[in-house]
Amino acid sequence: MSSSSHTQQALWLDPFRALGVAEQAQLGVAGLTVRPVNTLEELQAHLLQADCLVIRLGANLELLHELLRMMKKMDHLIPVVCRVERQALGMAVAAMREGATHVLAADEWSVKEWLGALAQTKPLQMPNAAEPKRTPAPRSVVYVDPVSRHLLALAQRVAQANVAVLIEGPTGSGKEVLARVLHESSASARGPFVGLNCAAMPEQMIEDMLFGHEKGAFTGALNLHRGLFEQAQGGTLFLDEITEMPVQLQSKLLRVLQERTLVRLGGERAIELNLRVVAATNKDLRSAIALREFREDLYFRISTFKLRVPRLSERPGDILPLVARLLPRHAPNGEAYRVDAQAQAQLLAYPWPGNVRELENVILRAMVLCTDQTITPAHLMFDELEHRPAPSEFRQAPVYPAAQAAPAPEKAFNAEPAAESDWARDLAIGTTSQALPGEHGLQAAVKSSEQQLIMAAIDATESREEAARKLGISPRTLRYKLARLRDVSPATATPEGATA
Repeated sequence: MSSSSHTQQALWLDPFRALGVAEQAQLGVAGLTVRPVNTLEELQAHLLQADCLVIRLGANLELLHELLRMMKKMDHLIPVVCRVERQALGMAVAAMREGATHVLAADEWSVKEWLGALAQTKPLQMPNAAEPKRTPAPRSVVYVDPVSRHLLALAQRVAQANVAVLIEGPTGSGKEVLARVLHESSASARGPFVGLNCAAMPEQMIEDMLFGHEKGAFTGALNLHRGLFEQAQGGTLFLDEITEMPVQLQSKLLRVLQERTLVRLGGERAIELNLRVVAATNKDLRSAIALREFREDLYFRISTFKLRVPRLSERPGDILPLVARLLPRHAPNGEAYRVDAQAQAQLLAYPWPGNVRELENVILRAMVLCTDQTITPAHLMFDELEHRPAPSEFRQAPVYPAAQAAPAPEKAFNAEPAAESDWARDLAIGTTSQALPGEHGLQAAVKSSEQQLIMAAIDATESREEAARKLGISPRTLRYKLARLRDVSPATATPEGATA
């Protein structure tokens, strides 16, 4: 990795200490944008999008050896900067001999030293490499339902054209996942993917986050700051919940998108931009325009192509494959979990108002409750009790004939297959049908299990808010559940010591 005028992307792995905001800002001044990772698995998932690695070594070189083996296996060697204790001179020398590109003291944060380190690093080549580096393959996603497969094929086609894309869809439906599909299926897949949730940032900070500032631009601006537009150079900038962007900033954003240049706050030099902008919203932009909450000219600028992510209830073929993906992701110690036939039927019958995000919450709760790695209906706690599926609503996973499948996209993509057998195997689905219990028996068992869980959580905590956190639900949902329990059994009361 050579020194260059644009920001370099680095994965930052430090098992001993989290990276502070001030320290991250210092690295940004030196031209290094870092993405902290906590595990080797997380590092491996993002390795193809990084220019270099920065790792903290402990008492030995084991971490460095593991990373070098990982990169060799992936056929993707990039520079590795090691951070060691200042007094560990022998460790620094050994790291350089074993393959580290550069070594710095773990407490070194000066811009000068980091500029020197980045200037000395150069791209690594595989020995006797006959082929250039391959474009990273897009990550695997779950698009099994015909509706989802059609959306995937359309997104891949759009990704080949450098146009602005607007993604519409309800909260929790997976808009950012589709934005990453667009990025990873495009010609700029090796570039960075930089995201900003416009609703999560204070109004006075969004402008600085997007466009950056020069040193001395305002009181407290002690260093130059490159905004997200610059950090996303050569890649994709994802603006989530764009309807929450302040109106006064929308005009500046429109100008940047039109001219493809920006000027940092306090600066004079125009900076050329080369990136794709993908915006997302869960609101009706037309209504926002009518209410003068969103500029119509900006709407047409960001919506050259519109993609809509449907609700999870509109693509039921994705539900069980998503469950099959979530189980190993959250399983402790690699334990194998399965979902029995009745629980699968309940998952398919529920309307999922919270979409994929709610599905993940329900699966996490079920994994906490079950003790034998088999999830049954008694372990499923849905947020909306009034929508709890009755046995008469149960249905089996839909199996779609090949004639209904969306056409295969032109560019290969590692999507989940539509065949039922793969994810069915992950869920350990039985081949023989099982009779479902009567409504009274099933509902009674579920309510009894839920009541015991709620009362145990309240007994073990000092407040309902703490009990709600322990259960993984909101205090409002807990109050609703307690009210329903009191309706069923008037004797049910909050145990002594648990406050509202």
